[in-house]
Amino acid sequence: MKDFPYTESKDTRSGFGAGLHELGKTNPNVVALCADLTGSLKMDAFKKDFPERFFQVGIAEANMMGVAAGMTIGGKIPFTGTFANFSTGRVYDQIRQSIAYSDKNVKICASHAGLTLGEDGATHQILEDLGMMKMLPGMTVINPCDYNQTKAATIAIAEHHGPVYLRFGRPVVPNFTPADQNFIIGEAVMLNEGTDVSIFATGHLVWKAVLAGKLLAEKGINAEIINIHTIKPLDAQAILASVRKTRCVVTAEEHQMNGGLGDSIAQLLAREEPLPLEMVAVNDSFGESATPDQLMEKYKLNEAAIVAAVEAVMKRRK
Repeated sequence: MKDFPYTESKDTRSGFGAGLHELGKTNPNVVALCADLTGSLKMDAFKKDFPERFFQVGIAEANMMGVAAGMTIGGKIPFTGTFANFSTGRVYDQIRQSIAYSDKNVKICASHAGLTLGEDGATHQILEDLGMMKMLPGMTVINPCDYNQTKAATIAIAEHHGPVYLRFGRPVVPNFTPADQNFIIGEAVMLNEGTDVSIFATGHLVWKAVLAGKLLAEKGINAEIINIHTIKPLDAQAILASVRKTRCVVTAEEHQMNGGLGDSIAQLLAREEPLPLEMVAVNDSFGESATPDQLMEKYKLNEAAIVAAVEAVMKRRK
């Protein structure tokens, strides 16, 4: 199992803030809109250095989506910022009608996604957002794994024409991917080549998959671990190449089992390569209020759950 040393843990939302600030320096068409959560979204540096391109719309998320859509008509590249729950569930109609339907070049940037929002509880811990957004025609959906990858993804989506949903979170997580990485939308990242099982992980669960890979190696299981940072478009070529070698699959994500990464891969396998699959995800449940670590343990979104899923799917393959 390949080693992934890191020197610090950082929150992915800070990666977004750093990427946005970098774009402010290099792309004069980039503008930022926030729904009264500038500090939480780490948009302070952009606001300070580019005040004429920062728009505080207040607690009016639906209006923010409409304003952002309008700005694209003048050639601007708007980045909206608020919590993932408010970026999707609260404003789905506005995104569908004003942004996706007319292919507006809006970048919907969403923090505090999933259970790791922690103590704020079930009303804020959206676990349905990837499914909601990937169903919209023409919507690109990205869920990076650490600070460096989130920063790189933020910069990359400015060059992509069309609506994008960029998902990230609040907790600090190991920052283990290269600072100088070339983020390519829709291209999965091979983390560890293996022969016994394919583990496809996204977001915060990528690091959990790395930890699981080490535990599996101690058991003599050689896991292939792939970071699926882009949920849509899905890297079907990389996924199929892996599963045709290992013949069994585990997916891992901080999202509902229905509608997420596992759902997309299951559809792909059903069409192209029917194989045993296990999903590490939330199984038809809302979250609750507790610390992020407590929630990830209770809802089985950790390395132990991935190891158990691998052992189960390998038995099914036999």
